[in-house]
Amino acid sequence: MSEPIPRIGPERHPLALHDRAMENLHFIRRTMERSGAFTAVSGGALVLMGGVALVAWGLTRGASPGAWVAIWMAAAAVAMLLGITATVLKARRMGEPVLRGPGWKFLVGALPALLVGGVLTLPLLRAGEADLLPAVWLLLYGTAIMSGGAFSVPAIPAMGACFLALGAASLIAPTAWGGVMMAAGFGGLHIVFGLLISRRHGG
Repeated sequence: MSEPIPRIGPERHPLALHDRAMENLHFIRRTMERSGAFTAVSGGALVLMGGVALVAWGLTRGASPGAWVAIWMAAAAVAMLLGITATVLKARRMGEPVLRGPGWKFLVGALPALLVGGVLTLPLLRAGEADLLPAVWLLLYGTAIMSGGAFSVPAIPAMGACFLALGAASLIAPTAWGGVMMAAGFGGLHIVFGLLISRRHGG
């Protein structure tokens, strides 16, 4: 009577290989997703940027056109610094590059419209058309976010589209509503989408 053929290796070896293969596939998928989209936009920073905008709105009520512009420009500088710092920190935590790949594309896509908004501010103010600034800023910021957001998570271009819609509404709204439109956009939209991004994309 022949002896049974001895087993080679542990019985769970095929299962271990399967588990390892699935882990590798998940890793490859995550790597491909990160290589195609800039996911390090900080939702927490967007919330803080919204808070800065609401403070600026409160400070500008009753201010002269020159003071109004100065306050909003200062708020924009503070908010931009917060956003850049938080995004860089989040990118480092996630191991995601900022100045190459999707991060670089996001920056290059957003920067032109932001620069145009800054360039147009002084001529409009000198021409006595400061009432147009809320619409111009909202529209160009929305354009920047949509352009850069094409290389980021879906919530970013969606936020840009909301800024565009609000900017278009500002063109036909009474001029007295300019501050409210700014608060709704740079305050409200930043906070709402910041909370959404923070919840879905890790801060």
